[in-house]
Amino acid sequence: MRNRWNSFRSRLRLTYRQKVFLLTALPLVLAVAAIAVVVTAQSRQLAEREIRELESQLIEAKRAELKNYLSLARTAIGSTYGNAAPDDDASKLLVTQTLSAMIYGQDGFFFVYDYDGNNLVSPRQTFLIGKNWSGLSDVNGVSVVDTIIETARSGGGYHAYDWAKPSTDETARMVVYVIGLQDWKWALGTGIFIDDVLSTVAAAEAETQARIQKTFIYIVLITILALFAVFVAGLLLNLHERRLADAKLRALTERIIDTQEEERGRVARELHDSISQILIGVRYTLELARKRVMGGEPRASESLDKGIDGLTEAIHEVRRISSDLRPGVLDDLGLGPALKSLIDEFSRRTGIETEFKTVVFRNLLDKDAKIALYRIAQEALTNVERHAKASHVSIEIFGHRNGATMRVEDNGTGIIGEAPRKGVGGLGLRNMQERIAQLKGTLRVISGETGTLIEASVPLTHLLSPVTTGKSAPINPRKSA
Repeated sequence: MRNRWNSFRSRLRLTYRQKVFLLTALPLVLAVAAIAVVVTAQSRQLAEREIRELESQLIEAKRAELKNYLSLARTAIGSTYGNAAPDDDASKLLVTQTLSAMIYGQDGFFFVYDYDGNNLVSPRQTFLIGKNWSGLSDVNGVSVVDTIIETARSGGGYHAYDWAKPSTDETARMVVYVIGLQDWKWALGTGIFIDDVLSTVAAAEAETQARIQKTFIYIVLITILALFAVFVAGLLLNLHERRLADAKLRALTERIIDTQEEERGRVARELHDSISQILIGVRYTLELARKRVMGGEPRASESLDKGIDGLTEAIHEVRRISSDLRPGVLDDLGLGPALKSLIDEFSRRTGIETEFKTVVFRNLLDKDAKIALYRIAQEALTNVERHAKASHVSIEIFGHRNGATMRVEDNGTGIIGEAPRKGVGGLGLRNMQERIAQLKGTLRVISGETGTLIEASVPLTHLLSPVTTGKSAPINPRKSA
């Protein structure tokens, strides 16, 4: 079970490229999702307000239309009703006949109920006439006749309920306007079906929802395109970085090979020019000594002494070459004595005046820092010997609160060209830069007609804490270097 879990976790591990892509894409997705939610909610609220406003305007227009129809009805029966007594049956019959004849549109008509609930006029639904409909409700339980009568008693007003359309016998929403003929205790009204209004509102709602959905789809498509653009940009950037890394790796490999070949050539020249010549001389001397010994000549010991001196010189040369490759004093005594030995040997070999400045060095630099600074000094002195034409060279090394710094300065002709100011140069300078970069340090090269200054600094992390009587003591920034 644990192995399965570990296998599952290993599959879930993301590569660096996947992490960068998620880090870039996730905020974009979240932001777009938030924008989509806000835009959708606001669009829906705005659409609902607009639809309700449209519905209100349409219904208000219908109500105004009802009032106009009822005004026409009152005008038509006005003279008869106004001159009739409360019990004038003939006038009542004439009014009902007049109202029954006043139909309009496909489903428009006037209706009359007395205050007891009896239907007196219903020209399009005659089955209602002469019957008492008190307590009648629509399919939703909304009171119809009683509310109409109550509205007429109170002076008139509007009422809405579901009613069967005369033309199709389908139930639809109806708005009626009712007034009271108080002398006769009649409720006179007319109604308009507003299913066309509701259809218009429903169509507007559907259109709005379609717009909102289309907007949401557009946002999703834009998000997908943005993510695709991020992915493509990341892929191109990754390919570009990989090409750069491959190019740097090839250049570094070439530099390593060049450095190795140069070092091998130097060692080969040293062996050929010094050790080989000395050993050849020793061989001739020993052969001469052998002849003199076999011939009984008294000068045989003189030849042996020369041969011994030659071997001694060869031993010194081997030690010198070995010291150039890896000085033992660097590991035994530290960087200060190693640099002192290096610059003394440089002065002896080249005749250039040298100067070495340092404080008491307690061997507090770690191994990597010591090797890097020593090789940088060695490379700098090699450049001075080959190219600078200098008469004076100084090396200074010291510690400070940020780490340790070594300065190599000469009074030669300087490095020609723009390369030093741009931080690049020949193979030697590139080697220096790479060595100090591995330590996360800094290399500064200042060159001019009066000479060259090479300043290499390593951070405080490469300084070891000194141990005094078994306890760690704090580093003195100046003395600890």
